[in-house]
Amino acid sequence: MFHLSQETEADWWEVEALYDLCFAPGREALSSYRLRDSVPRVAELALVARDADGILAGAIRYWPVHVGADHAALLLGPVAVHPTRQGEGLGGFLIRESVARAKDLGWERVILVGDAPYYERFGFQTLPQVTMPPPTNPARVLGLALRAGAWDGVGGAVRAWGKA
Repeated sequence: MFHLSQETEADWWEVEALYDLCFAPGREALSSYRLRDSVPRVAELALVARDADGILAGAIRYWPVHVGADHAALLLGPVAVHPTRQGEGLGGFLIRESVARAKDLGWERVILVGDAPYYERFGFQTLPQVTMPPPTNPARVLGLALRAGAWDGVGGAVRAWGKA
């Protein structure tokens, strides 16, 4: 059993350590991180999962981005589960719960860079009409509509929130 809560400033270093553990040391050099530079994460969707002993088991964050002309979207990621807790369904729980909260907050679409076979089970589909900053493999650019038709007619470059 996991307790899910909104990430606080007190959680920040522990969450960063989890991301460092789960991803390559150069994770912040990825192009998706340029979309996060100087942009606050969506606090209501930055979630941590702790076990009954209060030990951090997983975390997920989102950032706002613009797609194309000026369509708002959420950039999902990173999502991480501690290696000792992987295979328990926690990653899926974090994704499903945060997506439901995003929808309740009025967001219409989510985008991420990831493995289609994993994220398709949550409804994500390849977005061939959307371009992430290079170098990003276009086959790994995935999106989820939080309302019917939210990705219809939406395409173009993804750019940082508030940037022209």
